[in-house]
Amino acid sequence: MSGAGSRRTARSRGRPAGVDSDRDEAVRNQKPIRVIGKDRSRDHGPIRLMNVSVTKLLVLGVGFLALLFLALLFYTYSLASEEDEVARMARTSVTPLDAPKMMDLPQFQGEHRESLYWGTYRPQVYLGIRARTPQSLIAGLMWIGIKNGQYFLRHVCDDSDGLNTFGWIDHNGRDYGHQVLVDHDISLTTSFLKDRQNGSGYGGDWAVRVDVKKNDSDEAKQNLVHLFFYMADEEGNSISTGKDIDNFDGATLLTFGSRKDVGRWELHLESKDDVEIHYSGFKTPHMHNLTELVQGALAFHARTTGRLLLPDVYDDSSNVVVFQITAKLPSKLDIAFISGTGLRSSRVEERINQLRGTKLTSRLDEKQKDFEERFHNIFNLKDKVDSETIAVGRAAIGNLLGGIGYFYGQSKIALPKGFSLKNGDKFISYWPAALYTAVPSRSYFPRGFLWDEGFHQLLVGRWDISICMDIIGHWLDLINVNGWIPREQILGAEALSKVPEEFVAQHPSNGNPPMLFLALRDLANGLKENKFSAKEANEVSAFLDRAYIRLGKWFQWFNTTQSGKALNTFYWHGRDNTTNKELNPKTLSSGLDDYPRASHPSDDERHLDLRCWMFLAANCMHSIAELFGTNSGLEKEYENMAKELADFETLNQMHLDDNSGAYFDFGNHTEKVRLRWRDVVVEHHVKRELIREASEKPQLTLVPQIGVVGLFPFVMGIIPPASSILGKQMDIISNRTILWTDYGLRSLSRTSSMYMKRNTEHDPPYWRGPIWINMNFMILSALHHYSQENGPYKVRAKAIYDELRSNLIRNVVRNYYETGFLWEHYDQANKGKGKGTRPFTGWTSLVLLIMSETYPSL
Repeated sequence: MSGAGSRRTARSRGRPAGVDSDRDEAVRNQKPIRVIGKDRSRDHGPIRLMNVSVTKLLVLGVGFLALLFLALLFYTYSLASEEDEVARMARTSVTPLDAPKMMDLPQFQGEHRESLYWGTYRPQVYLGIRARTPQSLIAGLMWIGIKNGQYFLRHVCDDSDGLNTFGWIDHNGRDYGHQVLVDHDISLTTSFLKDRQNGSGYGGDWAVRVDVKKNDSDEAKQNLVHLFFYMADEEGNSISTGKDIDNFDGATLLTFGSRKDVGRWELHLESKDDVEIHYSGFKTPHMHNLTELVQGALAFHARTTGRLLLPDVYDDSSNVVVFQITAKLPSKLDIAFISGTGLRSSRVEERINQLRGTKLTSRLDEKQKDFEERFHNIFNLKDKVDSETIAVGRAAIGNLLGGIGYFYGQSKIALPKGFSLKNGDKFISYWPAALYTAVPSRSYFPRGFLWDEGFHQLLVGRWDISICMDIIGHWLDLINVNGWIPREQILGAEALSKVPEEFVAQHPSNGNPPMLFLALRDLANGLKENKFSAKEANEVSAFLDRAYIRLGKWFQWFNTTQSGKALNTFYWHGRDNTTNKELNPKTLSSGLDDYPRASHPSDDERHLDLRCWMFLAANCMHSIAELFGTNSGLEKEYENMAKELADFETLNQMHLDDNSGAYFDFGNHTEKVRLRWRDVVVEHHVKRELIREASEKPQLTLVPQIGVVGLFPFVMGIIPPASSILGKQMDIISNRTILWTDYGLRSLSRTSSMYMKRNTEHDPPYWRGPIWINMNFMILSALHHYSQENGPYKVRAKAIYDELRSNLIRNVVRNYYETGFLWEHYDQANKGKGKGTRPFTGWTSLVLLIMSETYPSL
């Protein structure tokens, strides 16, 4: 293209303020943290004793008063010391690691940064667009759906809406996406296209096409559709409406405004259909309440006019403008966002024409063909699965990439139990931070989860290595000075609106599986095996080199805070050892939630999965150190620790049950526990509650629960190919009375005492039987590995691998066509039926890697 010089000028003028500068200033200005203990005086002033005479002191006993005085002084000093220590811990919990930031790498600046500026980065709504900047201009789609004769406003992804299906069936993660939404009697398709032309402002332009059709020809059913498209400015900049909205004649300027990042901008609408347009303007800082604002405006106007229309009311200071577009079905709308319109070289009309009508159709078709070609080149499925299965694989990666979000805010970090700030808060705030990340589920979990992201990046990394590194880099920049990363990222008002208050605060003593190490080891192995282009290799090398310090700090956090009593033993901290309400106290930090562990939590526990995660982490750190010849003194320690954690004899001594050939956790345990209804007095009222009872005293022993945790040494490739224990592991996997089903492997054996048992009255089984794709993927990966290793079990590993792979693909695909969704997990007891949240295109998207037989190396 010509005119590069003018475009470069526009970029430099409109460059968004750096996120890191905001964070650094917030940290510098942070006020000292003062904590107080529970039920303690907030003013620990000097202790005042009554005046008494020497004679009386002698009578009462000088020694007694002296001892009392010393005891009180010691108590006061202890309280102050304890609170000083908690304050110190709190300060370090919210202090960023002093190391070069990942996102400051040159590869994440310039062209890369601008090319990813705009996107469908609001996964919690059915269609939401924003920029990768803390205070963005945002856009979104709403519509009125009809269910059981009642009207409902659709906006935020919600399972209760009862959509037949929704999700991106194509999305390249950058500048193109195609989504299908079926809402009872109507179907909507939304297409997204991003474009940067000569004259564009920073980040370029974008277009949305909305195509709505009836699902049948019954004239008695819905014939009109009410669509709502909005623009909102999180910075509070005012937004104006176009002059000719009331006289729509095929095309019109809907709204316009100005910002520092993109300059002056305009939003245009084109439709060849007969449409009616109404609008409302609002002034609000609360973008998470947009649904309620529109509902309120519609309801108020309906009460006065009897029509379900926006009132055409607008305030000059409005920073939110919503347009209601009513049309007969079928209907198609093209909406074009044009940036940098204030520049002399902006060529506004020409750029608008590129983003509407036949031009847009042609460009969307080209992008779809590019997506298909890239998909086939990367995953090469034609000779492995049928066309119906390939379509599900496309939808899996499409909705994973289309679900990538950008969030900005401050995590809430819990203070130790019994402490609070002077204002009563029981949490402190992390530094302001950005997070660019995929999400597990747009309807239930539209935010970042640490261990989920490791699985996501196994797929994203094969699709677009630059996006993969960008995402992992954002996560690594969240490491604090202690080496801890909050496991769940609830950043910004929109993310907070989806989470109950009691689950928001993160505990800095609790970890989460360091699954990112597997994705990072994949990058390191890719360098060794020359899998990347020259440009990619340089960027991966620079990325791993900078990440090494942060990863080392993360590794040390695990090695020090999650260590057990014996050398090289580990256990997940955070289990509740005081509760009598849970059948088996949950281990949320493990990612496996209610998977049964030792019945009585203690620091004697040895968690097998965490031991294996630490092996992976040490092995990854050693691999990176080898690549760069790093010499910080820790490299030999990483190598030695990886060898020690892979030591087969030690592993068997600590975790193997010789009789069954199964690996188990170790801890203070009894099988004789149950939940029983009892009358409990709560605030002077008798209430029936399920209370845990143990009919025998626990003892230190292996925890005899066969399930996915026991397969971690197998999953990590620690078991030697010639070992008879490998054969016993395959017996466990393939035994129908233990883990095997025709739909995938159970998470917990049918023979387990905890199999499908509720953990509390309101806590149904989660990791106590259902089939989870992420763990099945890991097990498949290990079977694939052992099927290629010389040894007595090579042929058997291949046979089990083939059958398990076939079962998993068949079940996921069948459920997709029957229900329209990929699911969180699958019902091992009900013919593999999808269960839990939907759509769950987080780690269930790994079914695509299963189809393509692409696994991380062990």
